[in-house]
Amino acid sequence: MTNLKLAKLPNRTPAKITITVSADLNQALCDYQKLYVATYGASEKIADLIPFMLEAFLDSDRAFAKARKEGVREVENDKSARRSRSSRVGDAEPTSPIAQSASSRPQED
Repeated sequence: MTNLKLAKLPNRTPAKITITVSADLNQALCDYQKLYVATYGASEKIADLIPFMLEAFLDSDRAFAKARKEGVREVENDKSARRSRSSRVGDAEPTSPIAQSASSRPQED
């Protein structure tokens, strides 16, 4: 078997994921899109920006990179193993920095 300099290409089949976001996160994404247009002069759909935003976030998470390098352990699929979210409807404070910055902005009339 020949050892090529180029490794076998990874699976490049896209996967479609549908999510629902809070109103605050939606507003933050709209604001980000506007800033993107102002910065680069190119209009992109939010749905086209999100995969790159997620990739950048995951690439910058050192604990995640270390865990992947060491081999991500399987976690039991019960409710006690899941991380709780405090940004559900009716909760006092959003948990994500994006949502926090969106909720701390003065509202426009």
